[in-house]
Amino acid sequence: MSAVTLSIALGYALLIAAALASRLGVMRLLVAAAAAVLLARSVLLTHDRATAIGAGLLLAVCLLLLARGLYERRALRFSDDEQGVIDHLVTGLSQARARHLIDQGLWLTGKAGDVLTREGEPVEQLYYLAEGEARVTSGGRQVGLCRPGDLVGELTVLSGERASATVTLSGPARFWCAGADMLRPYVEAHEDIRRAIDHSFAAALKAKLRASNRAIAEAGGVPGAD
Repeated sequence: MSAVTLSIALGYALLIAAALASRLGVMRLLVAAAAAVLLARSVLLTHDRATAIGAGLLLAVCLLLLARGLYERRALRFSDDEQGVIDHLVTGLSQARARHLIDQGLWLTGKAGDVLTREGEPVEQLYYLAEGEARVTSGGRQVGLCRPGDLVGELTVLSGERASATVTLSGPARFWCAGADMLRPYVEAHEDIRRAIDHSFAAALKAKLRASNRAIAEAGGVPGAD
């Protein structure tokens, strides 16, 4: 196989890989590599000036876009609390997309007795508890405890269903919250964020079920059960 034929095959292989890439940065990197191969072929093998100019321009544009993306990623900074939101709510998203979501909510402080959700009422906010604790009660009895790193309201905030329990702050707390009226259309308009949130909600539900089962077992089982 001649060097010219090999360079053509390599260039097409890189372009096919770029078309199949799911991440924009990877796609641009592969296109840049294909342009570099085409440029080298035109300059060193075929001496095709027009193709060399076109390949050079394509390579320059790709490198410029890659450099801009790298700069934007490095410019993004998250506090420890914001990183907690990412880790528990939208893990796997790019930093830019995660920042976009976090900016849709607010950081607030609360005090003992503040109610985040009320049993039987619509959930109006999604909460991420960064500091403090909250009691979870149902039918007047405490059935759980929310600690730093827990989500509150994730089971019903997107569906519009009523809360299955009341969540009340036990003391001073700091939390991130996003309104349900904003969050529902937002996640519908951003499929990648919707998938990340659905995955996090499912993981949070499993963790709460495991904690509930442990609490029931430590209490000697369900009262009245055979």
